[in-house]
Amino acid sequence: MTNLRHLTTEEIEKNLAKVLESPNDNGVLELIVCRPQEDARVVLETGTLDPKNGLVGDCWLTYNDGAVEAQIAIMNSRIIDLLAQGAERWKLAGDQLYIDLNLTDENLPAGTRLAIGSAILEVTKEPHNGCKKFVERFGLDAMKFVNSPVGKQYHLRGIYARVVQAGTIRRGDLVKKV
Repeated sequence: MTNLRHLTTEEIEKNLAKVLESPNDNGVLELIVCRPQEDARVVLETGTLDPKNGLVGDCWLTYNDGAVEAQIAIMNSRIIDLLAQGAERWKLAGDQLYIDLNLTDENLPAGTRLAIGSAILEVTKEPHNGCKKFVERFGLDAMKFVNSPVGKQYHLRGIYARVVQAGTIRRGDLVKKV
């Protein structure tokens, strides 16, 4: 994609309705991304989640100083598909899990548990915000939009979770509230 152009706020708003159609339950794990070191991304078909290590092989500890509340970063797959303008660029957002699921507080308040494969995650209250790298990869309008009141309401930049039960996850797994 050598001619990639970042979306404008108007283009994002025009396509928001499709993003907001994500299911409230029985979502799908669309992508697993391991970050073995800063700016490195490895797409996995299968991953192991562990209460101590998060996504095994990921360097989340160096990003978040070991804050368990930010162990696993989750982003809605529909919004990243829109902003990235192609599945091959999803991993650049820096999250580990991309799920087609409604991430709002109304649907997934802090403390909600999610079963994925044989693992269980718990949604935390830690805010997830766009940053300088997000701007470089997806544009200033995208970062401002995901950090706007509307973006925050729908958690368009994503949410954080912690692993409460170790297990194996696979691309395509159902994501269910428990």
